[in-house]
Amino acid sequence: MTSIALSSAAATGLKVDAVVVGVAPGDDAVTPLPGSESVSKAFKGSLPEVLGQLGATGRADEVTKLPALGSVKAPLVVAVGTGPLDASGPARLETLRRAAGAAARALAGKQSAAIALPVQDEADAAAVVEGLLLGAYSFDRYKSDGGTEPLASVTLVGPGVKAKGVKDAVARAETLAAAVNRARDWVNVPPRDLTPEAFADAASKLAKSAKLDVEVLDEKLLARRGYGGLIGVGQGSANPPRLVRVAYRPSRAKRHVAFVGKGITFDSGGLSLKPSDSMADMKSDMSGAAAVIAAVHAIASLGTKVAVTAYAAMAENMPSGSAQRPSDVITIYGGKTVEVLNTDAEGRLVLADGLVRAAEDEPDLIIDVATLTGAAVVALGKRVSGIMANDDELLDRIHDAAERAGEQMWPLPLPADLRDKLDSPIADLANIGDRWGGALQAGLFLKEFVADDISWAHLDIAGPALSDSAFGYTPKGGTGAAVRTLVRLVEDVADGDL
Repeated sequence: MTSIALSSAAATGLKVDAVVVGVAPGDDAVTPLPGSESVSKAFKGSLPEVLGQLGATGRADEVTKLPALGSVKAPLVVAVGTGPLDASGPARLETLRRAAGAAARALAGKQSAAIALPVQDEADAAAVVEGLLLGAYSFDRYKSDGGTEPLASVTLVGPGVKAKGVKDAVARAETLAAAVNRARDWVNVPPRDLTPEAFADAASKLAKSAKLDVEVLDEKLLARRGYGGLIGVGQGSANPPRLVRVAYRPSRAKRHVAFVGKGITFDSGGLSLKPSDSMADMKSDMSGAAAVIAAVHAIASLGTKVAVTAYAAMAENMPSGSAQRPSDVITIYGGKTVEVLNTDAEGRLVLADGLVRAAEDEPDLIIDVATLTGAAVVALGKRVSGIMANDDELLDRIHDAAERAGEQMWPLPLPADLRDKLDSPIADLANIGDRWGGALQAGLFLKEFVADDISWAHLDIAGPALSDSAFGYTPKGGTGAAVRTLVRLVEDVADGDL
């Protein structure tokens, strides 16, 4: 990743490739934000006018470059728009993240930059660093020319960056960004290279590097122990399924949280075949598993005093002579039977196995994460995840944690009147209902596999898991959706707030 340094020196005197300042919309011209004072002075007060002549408006994500022409030691000045900047709170931090990310993307290929955005405390510093590291991300593994190198090093400047708490806040931001970028990498790897076995091996290697407990169940053990969801979904593929369990057990932990992630490494829809246009993005159908594995590694790296167990249910959903058929009945781990009416509603089947198994660890809280339904995308768009839960207070707490983490999520209901849509005449329930409220019915299906006395939430990240364009600190491709929210939630548990 891009290296980060802190300095209280003026940005104008640093020997870097570019100096970045923030600007907001003004009445007649852009308004330079705090942190840009030395650069504005170097331009003798004409910086707003010059930027205005170049078309700068100060809107969010806007990047304007101008040659320094000797006014500062760096050859390039970069003005990044923030839009209106709040004085404090989650909105301010997200604005700073996006501005820093936009600047980092614009400086790809450069060796060094000084960032002079408005940093007034450790929270601001962490947001800027997080945005920089997420914005500098690139995935060029498959480009024959190696692609464009990300911005190599950044110096965060300003009088506040040496204040108490900034160093620790920046270190946390670096750990968090590394986790998000790791999840992005997994999502971006083509499915021929990220089979369930390869994904399980990668997850195991990461967990072992942090000395976490790891257990991997292969197809033989899954069949022997009755994981009917994973076996049923994976039986049509030449690449058999896996269930990965990663456990973090810090000393003196008083609470225990379980994560369950959907890890469909490629989803053709099975015999209920998707249209070809809908298949190209289905390498991202393992984003939930990527999120939970990356998050538990980050939580362990931060030393959070909460026990965490992550279950990643991995399978490839393919059509073949051995694939499960619409109208088959499978037995989920724990004994409930499901009539499979549509093999493209496969994620809920592997999650059901994972949810039942996770409950056996007796956690205080279970959270599952999945690119589960197209209906969630229709309802919320491509940048907002849905939250469902069996507890209204938990729903509100997750919504709040997501906002503080910088991720857009929105509460959705679990209407009891939709439950009968999942009735089956020959099994305990069917895997689909009718077309109306599909995301909600999927949540109700999952709820059937969680005991009433266990707090449980479901995050449907189908929209934001894969981005079709770059903006702020978000790249085109895998986004690492939900990682930051999961880490924040566990920190809230450690603080006694959840």
